[in-house]
Amino acid sequence: MKEKILKAKPGLPFLVLFIILYLGFIGLVVLGGLMLDGGRSLGALPLVLGLLGLFVGCIPFFGFRIIKPQEALVLTLFGNYTGTLREPGFFWVHPFSSAVNPAAKTRLGQSGDVDQGSSSKVVISGQGTANQVNIPNKKLSLKIMTLNNSKQKVNDALGNPVEIGIAVMWRVVDTAQAVFNVDNYKEYLSLQCDSALRDIVRIYPYDIAPGVDTTGDGIPDDGSLRGSSRIVAERIRETIQEKVAEAGLEILEARITHLAYAPEIAAVMLQRQQASAIIDARKMIVEGAVSMVEMALEQLKENDVIELDEERKAAMVSNLLVILCGNRDAQPIVNSGSLY
Repeated sequence: MKEKILKAKPGLPFLVLFIILYLGFIGLVVLGGLMLDGGRSLGALPLVLGLLGLFVGCIPFFGFRIIKPQEALVLTLFGNYTGTLREPGFFWVHPFSSAVNPAAKTRLGQSGDVDQGSSSKVVISGQGTANQVNIPNKKLSLKIMTLNNSKQKVNDALGNPVEIGIAVMWRVVDTAQAVFNVDNYKEYLSLQCDSALRDIVRIYPYDIAPGVDTTGDGIPDDGSLRGSSRIVAERIRETIQEKVAEAGLEILEARITHLAYAPEIAAVMLQRQQASAIIDARKMIVEGAVSMVEMALEQLKENDVIELDEERKAAMVSNLLVILCGNRDAQPIVNSGSLY
């Protein structure tokens, strides 16, 4: 079902007209009462007409609707969809039209979806007590809203459990689809966000891992949840949009708000990362030490400082590597008795 814009009549002229008619009915009641008091039997006719008008004349007042900016009202008449009021202003519609919003009572902790803006509170007092009754507002918000879904524990491409949470910016673009195509468009959106998040996270490893294809082209790449967060978020947004298009919703943006290893493996993964960092640091130290030893031997040879045989070169290389790669400062030993 597609949205149909309802061209409602301006409310102010009808309000003035109905007030004048209602005052006229009151006048008929007064006139009929005066005529009956004067002994005129014809006074019964205006009295009956006036009372009937007072009873029926209150019905048109139920057709007035006030629409604020970025709000919409989906109206049905005797079960048939008549249209949606989108323009802000004061309007008059059929008094028997009813507003439909199955998600009026749903609270997902979203921006623009709080009690102050989505329901009215009426205080009912009796016998010294007072109770607040929330009356759901049937209007649909057309504002951009943010859905912060709860964190989920999902296994990544390598089977490691990770905790991830997303924030989704969305809005209603087709009110008829949102109201009639799904039972509750807010709960439907939340469910589809959870499903899309799980589908995409299973494709990526937490960190870059060899032999993992995240694009689906059959070629391993460097995609990861931590290093490719923007790409992952965009794929999540596209997946959610495909699922909620029939509900008349538009997904503007999706962002990863939380990403971490699950608590049961967080300590082990931290040790793994520390070990990997130590190995990388040692590798860099060894590469630097080897280049420094080569430079020292070449300069000694070029400047003819000393002639070293292969055995002495090996001992010198060993000593230099121990000094350059060690964690502590070297303790020099002075040999004053011989050349070697």
